[in-house]
Amino acid sequence: MSVIGVGKEILSNCSKCKLILAHIIVTMKSATEADKVQCKTCKSTQSFKDPSGKKKKTSISKVIKSARGSGKKSTETVGELWTKALTKANASSKEYTIRGSFQMGDLIDHPTFGQGVVEKLIDNNKIEVLFQDDYRTLMHQK
Repeated sequence: MSVIGVGKEILSNCSKCKLILAHIIVTMKSATEADKVQCKTCKSTQSFKDPSGKKKKTSISKVIKSARGSGKKSTETVGELWTKALTKANASSKEYTIRGSFQMGDLIDHPTFGQGVVEKLIDNNKIEVLFQDDYRTLMHQK
């Protein structure tokens, strides 16, 4: 497990955005427990809410195909896949721009869709990105 501390990034339930998003730790309760965090998306400061300790609402209950085109369905929601992908993603987040260049595994910050992980390179200028609510195809290198 990675060491947490003030100024480090952590996943938390954002009470304003109503999503599990990346937050910056502002204060600590103890050496191993965050107290106050600031959402990187909406910039609000709030108490840390551990996403694994709270039962998620089933508003994001889309079941997707685990292997596209295989016909077999996974029991994981897109939100659960997104959370797993975030842990495997490259550590530093990049701001999404249509002119930017992205590779598989890159973590991006999209102004509308929030944080996403590049899952597939489709063409020279298209990428498939997994966001918390769905997969989206985006342009890049334009």
